[in-house]
Amino acid sequence: MDSEQTNYGFSPTNGNLRTANPLPRAVLRSNNFLLLDGEWRFAIDPDDAGLREGWYLAHQYDLTASWPGSVESHILEARGQQNTAAWHDRIVVWYEREFTLPERGDEGSHSMFQLTFGACGYETRVWLNGHLLTTIEGETVHYGEYTSFSFELQEVHLRPVNRLTVRIMDTMDAETPRGKQESHVYKRGGIWYQTYTGAVRSVWLEMVERNRLRSRVGVDSVIEDQLVRFNLTTRIHDPGPYTLRLQVFERFAKSAQPLAKAEYPMKLEAGQRQQRVVMELAGAQVWSNASPTLYRLVAQLIDADGYTAEIETHFGLRKIESRGRNVYLNNEPIYLDGILYQPGTATYEEMQRHMHAMKELGCNLVRVHIAGVDPRIYNLADELGMLLWVEVPSPHSSTPRSRENHRAELLRMLALIESHPSVVIWSLYNEDWGCQDIATNPATREYIIEMYHYMQIHHPQFLVVDNDGWHHISHEGRLKSDLLTAHLYTPELERWRELLDRMVQGEMEGVAVNPLVVGDPFYYGRQKPLIVSEWGGFGFVDYGGPADAEDRAQRIRDFKRELRQRPIAGDVYTQATNIEDERNGLIDPHTGALDVPPGLLNSNPAADEPAGPGSGI
Repeated sequence: MDSEQTNYGFSPTNGNLRTANPLPRAVLRSNNFLLLDGEWRFAIDPDDAGLREGWYLAHQYDLTASWPGSVESHILEARGQQNTAAWHDRIVVWYEREFTLPERGDEGSHSMFQLTFGACGYETRVWLNGHLLTTIEGETVHYGEYTSFSFELQEVHLRPVNRLTVRIMDTMDAETPRGKQESHVYKRGGIWYQTYTGAVRSVWLEMVERNRLRSRVGVDSVIEDQLVRFNLTTRIHDPGPYTLRLQVFERFAKSAQPLAKAEYPMKLEAGQRQQRVVMELAGAQVWSNASPTLYRLVAQLIDADGYTAEIETHFGLRKIESRGRNVYLNNEPIYLDGILYQPGTATYEEMQRHMHAMKELGCNLVRVHIAGVDPRIYNLADELGMLLWVEVPSPHSSTPRSRENHRAELLRMLALIESHPSVVIWSLYNEDWGCQDIATNPATREYIIEMYHYMQIHHPQFLVVDNDGWHHISHEGRLKSDLLTAHLYTPELERWRELLDRMVQGEMEGVAVNPLVVGDPFYYGRQKPLIVSEWGGFGFVDYGGPADAEDRAQRIRDFKRELRQRPIAGDVYTQATNIEDERNGLIDPHTGALDVPPGLLNSNPAADEPAGPGSGI
């Protein structure tokens, strides 16, 4: 295969995070990169012989595949089939390509080459010129398929022309985080989908400093005190004294004086560590749906000789609270007009259209349903003023190993998403998937309680739901969830009124499919916000309701009216687009066109009208 592809050669990183950032991450680095997307050699390894036979040293590849792309699509192309490709237990595939090592810039000994996979999995091994690579976190095998991971390339292994080999393995293992992809437990059909795994996001080579800030920034603001807490990650090869310099600018003011500036001297050992620092940002405007004010952070790590490594990102200041029966954004009560969103196999461009369409529907919240999305979508939500409810892709069985995998996936996601003001709610589990024994197994409940407390302590900028839909955990009468949520499906308006009335009156049983609370007795007295986090589904044969667009729109209006007449804090309509067997979408999955009138899901249009100048913190 020709290594001189059209994307050969280092390109400068510039522009803003969404419109001009070609890399699927939420941080800009002022360096050069080489995108390795495009045609790769490809092989299916049905007998898993590649490791034994040393395919990473040499192998004859007879097929090609376009990266990024799913294993399923690559198998389909390789076999020349017209129907859906499927694998039923375990799949092993290999990819390989060459790249010419770009010339170094002026950085000299201060820099090194880094290889990053935007997402790939579930189990990924990578070789450079036959040498097995180790991630920055020390993994020779990377587990996970929803977040990025990186390798620092050693000089001794580099050549003028380099061979990159990737082995990807996935199974139907129910103990791994899968979301709604089929497994040994939940088979494809209805609400369960075909697997979509493998080389699903871009891969790139870039120059990075030996001593630098990694591409991850956490932000937690206390708006009453005019303080912002930044959580940064340092990567050091040369221990010694360093200075961390932070500068905050108006978002598009490239040459203006910073609004705030602070420096923090620190002595750093070799390796990777996190550091939280606090910075005052007097007079800053808060981020909200109506006024999504963003600021630009330039973070620099400066060594004793004055050499500077820099990253840039945007952030917003906002406060989300669960207080009494309401959700509060920046100390003001807000009703959550939400919609369930399952991106499935949508491209980045299609997801952009979906986000704009969901805002046109009148939503102020999107519940990204147990799936990973391109990180640039979070940036878009920040710009649009769209609240996001994100969820850990769930395993499909409840075991000690599935809980270990779940925790690892949660931590990987948090490291890369915690900077976005749009992300306000996290679900640990959904409808008992991966915690099926939550009502009977104390170990399962103890794990969920532990992770709920972990989130409260380490990530107080988010609301956390323990198990969305039902079976929330009560311990000593305290709900281990910031929201009391219920999934209510009925096409009948009278039955809908009955269910809502029983729920707001505090009935915990006979409302949803399962009791709303498990564990110790829980007595509802409006001490937690009630959210109907799934409802509707009109158009999906399993949920009933009218298929005609006009009738469906009127049914939605009628059901929304009943919600707003009761002390309920928000709702999430199911769902945004059609996906496989679920034909209940309101938005064309390809074009983003609405199938129903604009504003249909906005239950209080006046509340979302832009106000005057934003209030300061």
